[in-house]
Amino acid sequence: MGVSTLILVVLALAAAGYIAGRMKAKAMERAGAKPHSRSGFHAAHVMNWVLLPSLAVIVLIVIARPIIVDNAVRAEFPAELRQDETQSNLIAGMVSQIAGGLTLLDEGEREQVRVGLVPLRPLLAEKGVALGGADIEPFMVRAAETLNGLNSTFSGAMWLLTILAAVIGGALGWLQIKPEMRARNRVETVIKGVLIAASAIAILTTVGIVFSMLSESLRFFSMVSPVNFFFGSTWDPRFAAADSTGDEGGQYGILPLLWGTAYISIIALIIAVPIGLFSAIYMAEYASKRVRGIVKPIIEVLAGIPTIVYGFFALVTVGPIIRDAVAVPLGLGSSGSSVMTAGVVMGIMIIPFISSLSDDIINAVPQSLRDGSYGLGATKSETVRQVVLPAALPGIVGAVLLAASRAIGETMIVVLAAGVATRISLNPFQEMTTITVKIVSQLTGDTEFTSPQVLVAFALGLTLFVVTLGLNIYALHIVRKYREQYD
Repeated sequence: MGVSTLILVVLALAAAGYIAGRMKAKAMERAGAKPHSRSGFHAAHVMNWVLLPSLAVIVLIVIARPIIVDNAVRAEFPAELRQDETQSNLIAGMVSQIAGGLTLLDEGEREQVRVGLVPLRPLLAEKGVALGGADIEPFMVRAAETLNGLNSTFSGAMWLLTILAAVIGGALGWLQIKPEMRARNRVETVIKGVLIAASAIAILTTVGIVFSMLSESLRFFSMVSPVNFFFGSTWDPRFAAADSTGDEGGQYGILPLLWGTAYISIIALIIAVPIGLFSAIYMAEYASKRVRGIVKPIIEVLAGIPTIVYGFFALVTVGPIIRDAVAVPLGLGSSGSSVMTAGVVMGIMIIPFISSLSDDIINAVPQSLRDGSYGLGATKSETVRQVVLPAALPGIVGAVLLAASRAIGETMIVVLAAGVATRISLNPFQEMTTITVKIVSQLTGDTEFTSPQVLVAFALGLTLFVVTLGLNIYALHIVRKYREQYD
């Protein structure tokens, strides 16, 4: 029985604690006592005493279990294997397979394998389990038995300690129920703590992302000059011996990638902003409720389409059309993959972001502003143009910046529609690439995080993170300013 079953048991105990706490609180009320809090708060107090200790035990064991088990299993490996991390990881995967196979054998068969009377691989093959990898050594079998034993021990301990914590906690919470107890305050304190913990998880996740990128980026900049990275115009991170520049072969200029990212994003915004804004104005100011109820969901369907589908659409449909209708006749290019193709399709993808956000922002403009404009004799179009849009402009700008952040971080459309060429050119019908595509390419395949060719992905990611974070902060600042003015 796994963790999910244990959690269901804990929830059942929590429900029982809630009922027991409510019954005791009701009994106090019938006895003529005047409790500080209602019976529901007393019941919730007992439920919290069941849930919090038991869930804390589960979390601690789930965190500690893989660390302790992995160290114990690897202790069975020969010393030379433990020193080689790559080989040790491969053997650990093999041991995990062996451990799963050993659970299918009875005690007699395991003893025969343990003393070497019967080979394990043919024995498991008879039971339909095929083990790949290297030859099975005796230390692998011992490590597998250690793995199974520790897993069994931890499972039993987790069940015992969790249920014990739930029962003891529930009993303590139940005994604390008295008329003078401030159950409501205690329950609200627990709820506040849960909300703070949820916020802390979000913050710590962001901090962890930044720290991981920053630490690896610093390793990269210890090998490659930051000046060459941020101001170089050539991207060629080939594997080669160290050269005279100290950059260990290859050039890591980010300017072509920044250019391709900005160029594609600008074209996407040129496509998306007018269409998204005009559709938002129509739905908010001109469309009937019936038309709005049909058109808005249709537009928002675009936001639910996977980006890989957009990439196929660009590769098969939009790219050939742009190539045959524009690029080839004008002599500007002969490839279906281009900046224009990626920009057009990406613009279609972000239309719902601009349209939906702008629609909500326009609807949030107070009706009194419209009524005042109509009272002064303005027409519908004049009111929209001179009153509604200026009032909604800060929020619309925020929506555009959020859409721009979405476009900058897109990968699949660029891979399929824009190509992988790194160049700085004004011709939108040529192949170019973006930062996100190069991050993927540098981390694809068997990689070790020791060479600048791999570590450069973290420097690229950190750069992209700073750019998009700046746009998001600016957009949120504008939206917040707008809400403070018109709420």
